Amino acid sequence: MDTNPTSSPLPPEVLGGRDGWRGEFAATLRLSWPLAAANLLQMLTYAVDVIFIARLGEAQLAASALAVALFGLVLWAMSGLTGAVAPVIAADLGARAPALRPVRRGIRMALWLAVMSGALGMALCLLLVPLMRATGQDAAIIGLASEYNIVIIWSLVPMLFNNVLRSFVSALDRPIVATLITAAGIGVNALANYAFIFGNFGMPELGLKGAGVATIITALVTLAAYIIVIRLDPRLHRYRIFGRWWAPDWARFGQIVRIGTPIALTITAEAGIFGAAAFLMGNIGTAQLAAHTVALQIAALAFQVPFGVGQAATIRVGYFYGARDTEGMKRAGWAAIAIGTGFMGATALAMIVAPRYLLAIYVDPWDPANAVLIGYALTYIVIAAAFQLFDGMQAVAAGALRGLQDTRVPMWIAAFAYWVPGIGTALVLGFLTPLEGVGVWIGLATGLTVAAALLIWRWAARDRLGLTNA
Repeated sequence: MDTNPTSSPLPPEVLGGRDGWRGEFAATLRLSWPLAAANLLQMLTYAVDVIFIARLGEAQLAASALAVALFGLVLWAMSGLTGAVAPVIAADLGARAPALRPVRRGIRMALWLAVMSGALGMALCLLLVPLMRATGQDAAIIGLASEYNIVIIWSLVPMLFNNVLRSFVSALDRPIVATLITAAGIGVNALANYAFIFGNFGMPELGLKGAGVATIITALVTLAAYIIVIRLDPRLHRYRIFGRWWAPDWARFGQIVRIGTPIALTITAEAGIFGAAAFLMGNIGTAQLAAHTVALQIAALAFQVPFGVGQAATIRVGYFYGARDTEGMKRAGWAAIAIGTGFMGATALAMIVAPRYLLAIYVDPWDPANAVLIGYALTYIVIAAAFQLFDGMQAVAAGALRGLQDTRVPMWIAAFAYWVPGIGTALVLGFLTPLEGVGVWIGLATGLTVAAALLIWRWAARDRLGLTNA
């Protein structure tokens, strides 16, 4: 393999990586911070829904939570599937920039996949009612959740379109577009919720179904914003990604599916362990479950940054993978891992030094009525601080490996780490020892630690394993 970075037609996006480690750190930070900001803003979008729905009452809030639990898992998994276009087009850019035709065909096939996987996802979401009945949910809650679910599933395909277009603009060095559009979407979502839930601005008062309508409107407005920006930006428009949308490229379609399917399954395995942990905590006690939920939200908030760094790592490693530049791959991967791990080290320190102030984001830690909940949450958040480093490390290492289009073995690593040592430790310590909830959290930490160790090992052994052979 040619390891000389000057011998390949690298696109302008990766030129920072030619300046050595300092240039690579700068280029990775420049790409990753808008992606991380977009992830945080997306969480705020979901928080807006909760704020408005909560005003309808506890029943509506509970019903929406059940519907979103399934919908969110399906959306996240299908986003991983369609998002596999990112390393594919990054490699095209690294190999033969500007790669107009390969990139255009890749995005076109990813949009096709968004329609197909979105239709499958909608069908899966229709299993919500049988799942709620099987788990013994209240009949009134089932009715509300079903009405809400029937509406929000129509936002799935537009959301997957947005995911593909976000991958496109990010790979073309326009990640700030995703940040700005996501930020604007928060305002659209808030106005739509206000209008359709409560019947303001002359709109019908739809209650919980109005929140679903707001979700659809936000997804469509976001999609329109991406299309307009891509049309007006000369660099993005030159790819004409919406041209000849009916023409298939089955080889490229198969490549995206082959890379993306393990990513979707990995996401399902990871989400599954946290869902299982919630059920385990529910069997231990209501206060422990509430504390678990709050502490996990803090950890999830912090995770959005290394998740964004991992997305940047996929693109930057993908550039050098396409250029057949092993030194560039090494710098891009390790720089991203260092950035993601360093940030999580800072958040871990914050969790240890000022946990009450972090918990105050979601609940008043100084209210005596919350004393029991806060007592458990303070214990859990200390354990969360311990696994922050490993959570960030595994997320970015997985992103770097995706840049090498290596997704199948990382899928098995995740499935093993989360569900054997992870959930196994949680079951043993949570139910066979006095540790209870602490034992469940130790199990989560164990799964993340094992996953991080194995993924870092695979990244370090990439050359020996033949993963860098484009």
